[in-house]
Amino acid sequence: MTTAPQPRIAYLPGSYDPITNGHLDIIRRAATLFDEVVVGVAADAEKQHLFDLEERCNLVREACADLPNVRVEGFTGLVVEAAIRAGAGVLLKGLRQASDLTHEFPMAHMNRRLEPSLETAFLLA
Repeated sequence: MTTAPQPRIAYLPGSYDPITNGHLDIIRRAATLFDEVVVGVAADAEKQHLFDLEERCNLVREACADLPNVRVEGFTGLVVEAAIRAGAGVLLKGLRQASDLTHEFPMAHMNRRLEPSLETAFLLA
């Protein structure tokens, strides 16, 4: 007896303050690669935001309304914990330039130590 393949769910965290065309490009491309994309909007109380969490979530929802396999969730705490709660197997990050990888590389290693079942992948903007 074979088991049905598990859905491939990607978690795409960010502040989305506000959502940009670059964010939308990554979200749209991810939506073609994965069964489901969960856009995680970070609450991050230590950062001063232009829009509050609910407004940012609503803006992302509006921008992605035509993508049926994209859902939006606000989160607090560790990204890996939010990704696991969302059922994701992939933590997806967008890279705009080489210096982004310098920043993301150590975080990817730490996330792997915190949650070995969660793979990190990058899409170039």
